[in-house]
Amino acid sequence: MLQSAQKTLMNTNQKVCECEIKEKMPNIKVFGGSSHTDLTQKICDRLGFEPGKVITKKFSNGECSVEIGESVRGEDVYIVQTGSNEVNDMLMELLIMINACKIASAIRVTAVIPCFPYARQDKKDKSRAPISAKLGFFDIPVDNLYAEPAVLKWVKDNIPEWRNCCIVSPDAGGAKRVTSIADRLNVDFALIHKERKKANEVSSMVLVGDVKDKIAILVDDMADTCGTSCHAAEKLLEAGAVKVFAICTHGILSGPAISRINNSMFETFVVTNTIPQEELSRYFHDPCRGYQAHSQRGICLVLVQQCALVVPVQYLECTAE
Repeated sequence: MLQSAQKTLMNTNQKVCECEIKEKMPNIKVFGGSSHTDLTQKICDRLGFEPGKVITKKFSNGECSVEIGESVRGEDVYIVQTGSNEVNDMLMELLIMINACKIASAIRVTAVIPCFPYARQDKKDKSRAPISAKLGFFDIPVDNLYAEPAVLKWVKDNIPEWRNCCIVSPDAGGAKRVTSIADRLNVDFALIHKERKKANEVSSMVLVGDVKDKIAILVDDMADTCGTSCHAAEKLLEAGAVKVFAICTHGILSGPAISRINNSMFETFVVTNTIPQEELSRYFHDPCRGYQAHSQRGICLVLVQQCALVVPVQYLECTAE
């Protein structure tokens, strides 16, 4: 009886919350490209309305074609498109969708890009190297949305001994990221400095910081082939870490990534849902879908649902801090 009353109260509160959100968001429509339809649906479920109608297809020569299936005149339009597989096609599809909405008289168009294409090529690191992330792009306002709230929640909910942990960056470039998380958790942080014999060849890794008798949590922005992360895990255990966890915002997981993770020393490897993982779903543990990891050492790969983080934060009460 009590459980039934509590369930009814929760459903009532959810409906009230959805009504309040709708009142705060007049004339808003959310469209999704073909890169991550599941994330688009989750965002719209959270906001309390259905995704806008859009048809995306390709001609026989590979050209992208987009048809917006409803009026956007005077609407505030949000387009969700991530930089997943076939990055170039997904980026072109996004640009076509933006153009289609603008010439259809949308009052404003906002692109929600969970994983920014070419984000790794954001600086000139050698002679004659292009800055691909800016190539032909834009000079308009950008809000950087962080996965940190989802990371903090996962750590506190899933690592009982988190107060005895050390947040570790696999390279110097991620120092600011790990110090922010360490400050929020009130724990220590460390970083790994890579020494190179020559370009693209790491001769050794030097740990800067103390992880002895602590749980090491390796935090990175993306996991692609996972070579550096797996080597870093070995280094942390050699330095006396009790356990090693990995948390990465973007789970690209290409090439030998899964094989390397299966043979690595991680207890758990965590990624968020900025990139669709349907093809790798058999490897993931997801409480909502019952995914269970398949690994030689029983390593659990966890998919953290953080769709609220890519919604305009002013419309949600508990999104980002």
